[in-house]
Amino acid sequence: MSYAIKFMALATAVLASYGPVSHAQNAPERNVRLGHGIAAEHPLGVAAVKYAEIMDRLSGGKIKIKVYPATQLGSETQMIAAVRGGVQEIAIVASAPVATIIKEFQLFDLPFLFQNEKEVNAVLDGKLGQRLLDLATPKNMIGLCYWENGFRQVTNSKRPVGTLEEMAGLKLRVMQNPVYIDSFKALGANAIPMPFTELYSAMETKAIDAEENPVPIIYASKFFEVQKYLSLTNHAYAPYIVLVSKAFWDKLDGKERDQLREGCYEGRTYQRNLNRKMTAELIETLKKGGMTVTAISPAETNKMREKLKPIVERYTHEIGADIVEQAQKEIAAARGG
Repeated sequence: MSYAIKFMALATAVLASYGPVSHAQNAPERNVRLGHGIAAEHPLGVAAVKYAEIMDRLSGGKIKIKVYPATQLGSETQMIAAVRGGVQEIAIVASAPVATIIKEFQLFDLPFLFQNEKEVNAVLDGKLGQRLLDLATPKNMIGLCYWENGFRQVTNSKRPVGTLEEMAGLKLRVMQNPVYIDSFKALGANAIPMPFTELYSAMETKAIDAEENPVPIIYASKFFEVQKYLSLTNHAYAPYIVLVSKAFWDKLDGKERDQLREGCYEGRTYQRNLNRKMTAELIETLKKGGMTVTAISPAETNKMREKLKPIVERYTHEIGADIVEQAQKEIAAARGG
């Protein structure tokens, strides 16, 4: 046997002893920019860093995510455009700005659609949730999964608000979203659409009286410094959507795509649990810090729900009656009938 043949035989035996070359060794490094609009200490910010760690583990260090919190890469609307254009790889954004380009996501803007997290999980992680995520693909995005923004509450600087009548006349900032504008007008408030980045200053200068957001955002954004009263209205539930640029997605092989999905699911569980735990704790923290916290009675919630029925009916036609009906069926099943 020649030296060359012996060498090749030896090399083959050595390589065989190590087993097949792993995907991680062959795959190129992927440098990923992940942007979101919230402070780093918010559950979303904490979980985004956790997601980067998860992806480092799942990919063997080949998918490296750098997190840019607090609108460092632009507003949510700007980040969505960057993801669609292939300039940014991942954005985690609230559903409301997504609804401006995919109208079916207005489902999550409908007032009082959900009553609790069990119902939320059933819809987001079920068939309808995936059906909505799939609508991102024609818009040059891949919808990976849903994280949690949470149930939205009202704060104001004027008075305790525990009834429908006490909502009347408040100059209340809402997202630049027609469902929210129309809903709070129907409740008697003076609904003022405004970018989130302008909100604190507007409250500080008394240009507006009130706003509505989930408790972790209220706390992380220090709204308690300029708002005295918190009303636990639970008037809407808002998810975050993890969106990936289709241009980036198309460069990945099947294993890398599976890793991104698996990481998104693992991060989702971590983030939702953290968000729900922190929400309960932060309500108590805000009370101790001097905010007056008012619960809304079931009777008052029903009054608000009745007042908002025309809004729900109007936007059901725009969203798609089949989408809303599927949501209601999945929610009914989660309620046990």
